[in-house]
Amino acid sequence: GIRRSLRNASLLVSLCLTLSAFWCGYGVILVLAGQGVLAEPGDSRDALVPGLATCTLALLLVAVVGFLCREPVLALVAAAVSLASAHEVALHCSSSLGPSAVACGHLVVCLVGGYFALGRILYFLTKGKVALPGTDLAEKKARQQSRGSAGGTNHFAAPGLLLNVLSASVFCCRLLGVTHRLFLGHVPWLWAAGTYQIGICVLSYRAMDALMATAFGFTSILQFAAGYCLLYPTWQPEEPSFPTPFLVVFSILFAVLALFLSLQSPVDGLYLLVFVAYCIALACSPRGFFAGGPQGVAVAIFVASALVALIHLYNVRARAKIPTGKGAVKALLARCSLLKLREGPDLHAPYLGYSRYADAEVLAYACSVLASFALTTPGDPQAPLATVVIPWVVVAGGILKLLGGSVAFARGKTLESSAFILYAVMWIIWGLTRYGGLCGSARTFHAAVGIVAFMLFNGFVVFCSLFLNLAWFFYSLTFMLVAVSFLLDAVHALPAGYDTAATLVFGLVSFYCFLAALSSSTFEGCCLPVGRPMVQLSGVGAGATRCPHLPARKASSVKRIADILRNGGTCGIPTDTVYVLVAACNRPDAVEKAHRSKRQAQDRPMSLWISSLKQLEPAKHLFTPLLWDFMEAAWPSPISLVIPRGEWVDFLGMKDSAKYVGTPQSVAIRIPDCSVTTHLIDLVGPIVVTSANPTGEADTTHHNQVYAKLGDKVDAVLCGGPSPENIASTVVDCTKIDSGNIGFFRVGIIPKSQV
Repeated sequence: GIRRSLRNASLLVSLCLTLSAFWCGYGVILVLAGQGVLAEPGDSRDALVPGLATCTLALLLVAVVGFLCREPVLALVAAAVSLASAHEVALHCSSSLGPSAVACGHLVVCLVGGYFALGRILYFLTKGKVALPGTDLAEKKARQQSRGSAGGTNHFAAPGLLLNVLSASVFCCRLLGVTHRLFLGHVPWLWAAGTYQIGICVLSYRAMDALMATAFGFTSILQFAAGYCLLYPTWQPEEPSFPTPFLVVFSILFAVLALFLSLQSPVDGLYLLVFVAYCIALACSPRGFFAGGPQGVAVAIFVASALVALIHLYNVRARAKIPTGKGAVKALLARCSLLKLREGPDLHAPYLGYSRYADAEVLAYACSVLASFALTTPGDPQAPLATVVIPWVVVAGGILKLLGGSVAFARGKTLESSAFILYAVMWIIWGLTRYGGLCGSARTFHAAVGIVAFMLFNGFVVFCSLFLNLAWFFYSLTFMLVAVSFLLDAVHALPAGYDTAATLVFGLVSFYCFLAALSSSTFEGCCLPVGRPMVQLSGVGAGATRCPHLPARKASSVKRIADILRNGGTCGIPTDTVYVLVAACNRPDAVEKAHRSKRQAQDRPMSLWISSLKQLEPAKHLFTPLLWDFMEAAWPSPISLVIPRGEWVDFLGMKDSAKYVGTPQSVAIRIPDCSVTTHLIDLVGPIVVTSANPTGEADTTHHNQVYAKLGDKVDAVLCGGPSPENIASTVVDCTKIDSGNIGFFRVGIIPKSQV
């Protein structure tokens, strides 16, 4: 399901991920039963029925949509597994029913799979002449393209919603009397749903749907907390209790997210309001998931999740969509001059080039809010696990914040990602040791030294945030207050109430950052202020607007880089090897600037690049036939040829630039095997090239490194992501080629034997 192309709207994604999640939980329960953990009579039945019932409903929805959208093979597989699950539920409810119907359902899956495999084999053997009905993927792909791609649609939302159905069914079955009690056997369903929802959260960021990704992150926290509550009574007789202030804050976060999500899709926004009611019901119940109130709201979540999942499943593939109210919101906001939604292909474009992920800062800030407010509950020192703190701190403050840090790093936000990852590690370690009862009442010097090390790292983050913005400065500074409370607790010197005050201050600052990130990602020109950098230095913070970073996949970006080069600028661009710094040959001032910025060593002169041998055609008579034939055979490729300097240089319009290129005796020239680079040369003319790093340093292999290494000495960067190769071009000495000799100044990606 994950490997399925994100550009191809398909029900296969939903089918694969849903089956994978259900079979994961089902398999773990069978393992527990086989190991004797579910020893009581009826335990296996009570454990399996909620998941099997949900599997029946979820796959039935996929099958119905599959039939409506004319995908018979997929629909048959989903319907067969759904019927098998339904018969297994009936088998557990009545022993008079035999397992034959269950086996028949799975046998249908085998037969359909065999039919599809046979169809594909015949298709390949006959080279497309024989194709069984439903197995011709080329026809299917053409039909999908004729319908048009579902731009901006999150294809992973439906499996995530079906996982909410799964977790809700555990509590629905208990409330309706289908199962006799909540116990350890239900934990695999809840934790499988939580684990897969974290995965779907990542995939939603890949689908550029930051708000739904944040929603799935929130609901995964609830799944892990529910599993923890059902696991706790296995080693303690009493049921765990919830910190009420935390759940009130969680409901506020859900409500704010629902408000912003309703601007994108009113149906999804209204759906999240059910979780607002769920958090309030949990806050009102001292024993949380074991009480009747939250279980009643779980029934509403079950129904709402199934309906919204059906809408998402149908809208992914159908030509005529079920309206979700998005058009009405757009029309309403169009009348308002104050609010304007962010839209367009550059909605999630990062500062440095492009990223495959949407921004995850909203989730990271929300996790800081949750973790900090969870720590405001002191709990019972004799029974630290009896108060549910670990899921909120470890899952929200730790795992999901690690996810936010990883996504921030992928988007080129080095400082933010470092801070998120540092804070995540701190939350995980402190949450497990302090609130997991690992350290007990003992306090040691070793723990204090570890916390001091974290404070030193965070001190560096606080210093760097001076160059970012005011909000980040206060965010990192208030976390220092939380770390101080950890340190004082470790040395038995914690004043009464200081830890609560510190976590509250950090939680409130994090909540403001959460609102600012949400508003800035949703509206244009209408966002909460985050402040300017407190310190501005040349090339740091203030230099952000001086060097545009443009995505190489856009023709408009290449055209803009060409304009900068024509006007005498120097630019970093991707090639078929590593990133290079270039200037236009007909701009001696730009060539001199590139030469000066590089501090060129005499043994590494600048080279000359052209896009085609046609640019040298007027001077062909100045080259020997052997050298010309060799150039035709060698290019385009990552091979630079060092040839004798001659009158041919004047045909390229180099003028005063010639003294900076090559040596007095020779010039290195190349045609790169990169369509972006050759197109740029077609627009500008021949270019002078040198590596995009100071002399003596390693080659530059990512667009993020160009500005980091050269600073304000580069006027723009064309961003192509990681370099296709980490090795530079091969440089061949062709000055004596007519006498039958060639040499090598540098052996790069092309070996000597190939040359």
